Amino acid sequence: MNLSNKLMVKKFVKLALEEDIWHGDITVEALIKENQQLRVRLNSRSETIIAGLDVVKTLFKILDPEINFNALLSDGDTVKPNQDIAIIEGDAAAILTGERTALNFIQRMSAIATLTNAYQRAIAPYKAKITDTRKTTPNFRIFEKYSVKVGGGSPHRFGLCGCVMIKDNHIKLAGGLTEAIRLAKEDVSHTVKIEAETENLKQVKEAVDAGVDIIMLDNMPFDDIKEAVKMINNKAIIEVSGNVTLENVNQIASTGVDYISTSAITAQAGIIDMGLDI
Repeated sequence: MNLSNKLMVKKFVKLALEEDIWHGDITVEALIKENQQLRVRLNSRSETIIAGLDVVKTLFKILDPEINFNALLSDGDTVKPNQDIAIIEGDAAAILTGERTALNFIQRMSAIATLTNAYQRAIAPYKAKITDTRKTTPNFRIFEKYSVKVGGGSPHRFGLCGCVMIKDNHIKLAGGLTEAIRLAKEDVSHTVKIEAETENLKQVKEAVDAGVDIIMLDNMPFDDIKEAVKMINNKAIIEVSGNVTLENVNQIASTGVDYISTSAITAQAGIIDMGLDI
């Protein structure tokens, strides 16, 4: 997961600017002289892992291609309180108009990277990787999943086309887990992985016997997770999901699972306090 899709990044950044600016920045239009220049520093008021510098640069370049954006750090670097992250110079009207939206992006993205990293560090020295879910903010998913990667996590499927994810309602409509897996195997390309959500050890055995690629252990008690790992015996990738916290994630990782998914790293990340100061 990266932000190499410049067209998608630019599209969503432009939408965010349009939402905020709408018919114009009437404060800037009233107070700022034409061609007035400004030099500001982007800084963090608390320690964080930085994520979103290229997004901020893209935003200001949309407003004025002549703006000079000098990044002092890179995404993934740890920022200390009051440390400068970037210097931005150019048209004052463009910089002030884009200030809040730029901060919204980098504050949120850095918070996700920082919380993801806290979860990933909490499961050392085990092999498991922290991964996110599709419980994301509409039109912000590309930025959230990128931030998970920056924080050391492993992003889950980007969208519905990323892999087959067989969940409880699919199982009921298909007439059972085995049948659901059979139908999926018949329909999708051999290049696509199939993941099955399981709620108990009976379903785990069914998923193993059906030859699924990934088995999710959903909201299972700790002892059942340990037993499921033995049952699967490296025949499928194992993912644990449900009620994952910083307090219990290390214990979950100790069972030998491959991935631990949680919506907390995006839904509960909040923002990092940052500012643009003259």
